[in-house]
Amino acid sequence: MTGSRVPLPPGTDFTLENLPYGVFEHPDGPRIATAIGDHVLDLHALADAGMVPSEAAAALRVDVLNPFLALGRGVWQTTREAIVAVLTTDAFDRLPGGALLDRSEVTMRLPMAAGDYVDFYSSMDHAANLGRMFRPEQEPLLPNWRHLPVGYHGRASSLVVSGTPVRRPWGQVKPADGPPRHEPTGALDIELEVGFIAGPGNSLGSPIDIDDAGDHIFGMVLVNDWSARDIQRWEYQPLGPFLGKSFATTVSPWAVTMEALAPFMVAPPPQDPEPLPYLQAAGDWAVDIELEVSLRAAAITELKVLSRTNFKGAYWTIAQELAHMTVNGTNVRPGDLYASGTISGAEPGTYGSLIELTWNGERRIELPNGSTRSFLEDGDTVIMRGWCEREGVARVGFGECVGTVIG
Repeated sequence: MTGSRVPLPPGTDFTLENLPYGVFEHPDGPRIATAIGDHVLDLHALADAGMVPSEAAAALRVDVLNPFLALGRGVWQTTREAIVAVLTTDAFDRLPGGALLDRSEVTMRLPMAAGDYVDFYSSMDHAANLGRMFRPEQEPLLPNWRHLPVGYHGRASSLVVSGTPVRRPWGQVKPADGPPRHEPTGALDIELEVGFIAGPGNSLGSPIDIDDAGDHIFGMVLVNDWSARDIQRWEYQPLGPFLGKSFATTVSPWAVTMEALAPFMVAPPPQDPEPLPYLQAAGDWAVDIELEVSLRAAAITELKVLSRTNFKGAYWTIAQELAHMTVNGTNVRPGDLYASGTISGAEPGTYGSLIELTWNGERRIELPNGSTRSFLEDGDTVIMRGWCEREGVARVGFGECVGTVIG
């Protein structure tokens, strides 16, 4: 691949090998774009100029990615090739005026309209940590955990784009020594996750075969599935997460395509027992994504890195999650979001949630100004980052997934 005509700052997440898709605010209405270096390339403008494949042009003129997601891998590939050509050849000199914008000056929206949102529980280390915490005398993993990707249906209406403030939720909280009370959560937590966005779906009653999963997954985003642990603790039995989860889920604005992530696909961890045949996939389905979560407290500017981990350690892969979710015949639609659940490693510095990092509040985290946290306070800002990097391969990053807590 020849060099980009757009300057690429050292260490940028948005290299020529990346070219993620997002939606930004434009005076004429939201527009689809790709990110390159410190810039945004308006794909609506490219479609108007005849610089993208004709079969993609109409889908790139709308205000959300869903119609483009529905077109499938062949169109995604030819569109990517056309964008690369614009950025690396003399075609760049024919860009329409205003098609290339400074990324710092645009406001991003959610890239897709998710009709459904599912949150999985794919990290064994995370599941085991919570098991040890809440069932110390029992096996950490419940009997079904190694046999299927556990998940629940979240609330798509409260998915928000990075940068959207997150209001502290109210709910029922049950103290140890009295009846439940209606009050704001005192245990607001984060969940460091990676999600995948569905492309073409399936008809109701027709499961997606695991070997066809690649035709139905467009790309990936960072996800912070905020959690009110005290509300969740009182409400979740017997039906699972509800108000403690549904108040907000933050999503990064740039969808990194599976083609960009292809050089970073690796073998997943071994699974024991062997999964049932419908969950056995050919090829490498783990993704080597470095993940980091930081906290900036209200009164200070210095960041506190809370955790660093890697997505490749997830026990259940995105292909297995898609195959399992549709094995009963449920239908997937373009733009649906499927998140990994909290990604944690085996050591304390690799945990992806505060409930693990503080061991349910027992081990407070010290911040740069000397204050401490067990869970989040009003004014705290959480920044999640993700990137893929390997010697000889250009960096592919996700940018940031950011949210600030307000009272």
